[in-house]
Amino acid sequence: MGHNLLLVFEITILVLAIFVGFEVISKVPTLLHTPLMSGTNAIHGIVIVGAMLVAGLGGKDTFTTIIGLVAVVLASANVVGGFVVTDRMLEMFKRRDQPAPTERTEANEPRGD
Repeated sequence: MGHNLLLVFEITILVLAIFVGFEVISKVPTLLHTPLMSGTNAIHGIVIVGAMLVAGLGGKDTFTTIIGLVAVVLASANVVGGFVVTDRMLEMFKRRDQPAPTERTEANEPRGD
């Protein structure tokens, strides 16, 4: 009976976390959504460390190793995606250099013959 109660408790926490996360993110203005999400994706480096710990622990079955490997791959993709989104977002705010005006030389001036 203890395992079933623990499972119900964990599922309840998961559902509440999903609800709270949805409510918090829905209140973020559209302008701030991309920087917020790219920053949180970059923070997922913590998930990579945890996934590497799970994948590298000894005395476990093959299923746990596979789940750990999949977690490392997905967390790495999330981190790289966060940095790519951040880089693209920052590119929008860079100034573009104006081309220097060409100097008029005698070869470029029209002849007044």
